[in-house]
Amino acid sequence: MSDAATAEKPQTDAQVSAIPPEELDRLTDDIIAALKTVYDPEIPVDIYELGLVYRIDVADNRDIAIDMTLTAPGCPVAGEMPGWVENAVGAVPGVGAVKVKMTFDPPWDQSRMSDEARVALDMW
Repeated sequence: MSDAATAEKPQTDAQVSAIPPEELDRLTDDIIAALKTVYDPEIPVDIYELGLVYRIDVADNRDIAIDMTLTAPGCPVAGEMPGWVENAVGAVPGVGAVKVKMTFDPPWDQSRMSDEARVALDMW
């Protein structure tokens, strides 16, 4: 699996899922919408548009695994952010257990931000 830029949806395993494609698309869209409600308190852009979400995996039993990072390893909310993500995604109807894995490989950089995030942060 490759690390997807946030200008596109993070990688999912739709090709091998037992979940019907239409339902998987809806579930993925709802998960992304939930991720867009989580913000780094120091940056006025959600974690999805910032490019902090590297992978979303929806298992056949609808358990969700998310690989994500932070803008910096020493981020003051590093201990809290996974819980925020688990709570937001866990509230999506139809999802099972949610597990968030923090990774710093590859390290986050500004190239992972969406155009929406660049506009919000005036980083053109």
